[in-house]
Amino acid sequence: MAQRLKTDWTLFATTLAMAFFGLVMIYSASVSTVDPASRSPLPFAGKQFAIMAGGIVLLMVLKRVDYTVFRQPLWAFGPLGLVMVALVAVYFLDPKTHRWIRVPGIQIQPAEFAKPALALFLAWFVTRRMSAINSRYTIGPAAAVLALLALLVLLGDLGTMLLLLMMAAAVFYVAGISRKYFIAACVGIVMLAVGGIAAKPYRLLRVMPYIDPTGEMVASSPMLMKLKQRAEASLATRDSKYQQRQAVIAVGSGGPLGLGLMQGRQKMAYLPAAHTDFIYAVVGEELGLWGSVSVLAGYMIILWRGLRLFWVAHDDFGRYLALAIVVCLVGQALINVSVVLDLGPTKGFPLPLISYGGSGLLSCLMSMGLVLSVSERCG
Repeated sequence: MAQRLKTDWTLFATTLAMAFFGLVMIYSASVSTVDPASRSPLPFAGKQFAIMAGGIVLLMVLKRVDYTVFRQPLWAFGPLGLVMVALVAVYFLDPKTHRWIRVPGIQIQPAEFAKPALALFLAWFVTRRMSAINSRYTIGPAAAVLALLALLVLLGDLGTMLLLLMMAAAVFYVAGISRKYFIAACVGIVMLAVGGIAAKPYRLLRVMPYIDPTGEMVASSPMLMKLKQRAEASLATRDSKYQQRQAVIAVGSGGPLGLGLMQGRQKMAYLPAAHTDFIYAVVGEELGLWGSVSVLAGYMIILWRGLRLFWVAHDDFGRYLALAIVVCLVGQALINVSVVLDLGPTKGFPLPLISYGGSGLLSCLMSMGLVLSVSERCG
């Protein structure tokens, strides 16, 4: 007898609603970033719509595929291996930022696809080694794979590296990893983060105001002062908090109800990256408190439905696949919102499902297709 599938309409509708909402906000936010002669934001919205259409097709395909077919070494190592090869290639193809593979008409960011690939690997690996999660034969191989992936991603994107390691830490913590190994992993993540910050002067300048708000610690240390001067000399603009100040002004000026869709002012030459990393500021200015809270509510629904799957899924692979994906997606959303509200240093994180960017949107929709596949068979 064929298995009866049951769609989680709450999760499905929330995912699609947020993607379409993102399309509307990209149209509004990109007004100031297009050719002044045309003043049409359609090129950005049109590209995003085309990518979203393809992403929804992938979501529907993955939603209908039985997720247990991915519980194989081929799917655990295959996608992750392809991502690693792409990350090595992007180092040479994009020697300046080490982020993009550019082909005529499109740009591909391999680090975005590391998220669903790592989720598949973690779910397979933890399920396979559940009975010996604290064995050195578990910790050693997992640490080797994660370290290699982290170093490859770190070359171009510190934030994504931290997000991937956060996802892995969450999965292993829930799986019952020993406290000593967990603490050692956290120390290793901190060391990688410090090394990544020190390697790029602009990252250092972004972090300094949060570590030393008054500047007294830097002023009293010749070494830190020298590092700061080096960082400032490397930037075209030395005001590392300019974007966040403009974002906070935008959110604050929206008030409870907002200025109205398309009526935002900060996106007009004041707020850089308004349609990408700082689109949440446009939401706050144009739709006000109710719009900002609605976006957060959407992510909380995704988190709720994903964590619910962790409890009701029929097997460990489905549990950990859903857990890894929702931790990654919602964690990225909360970090983005924190940056926009000036609660943390600037980082190039798009707002999942909403910000402009094809690789990020495809990665999110593919990931949600996997979660919905688990839901259809376990919900």
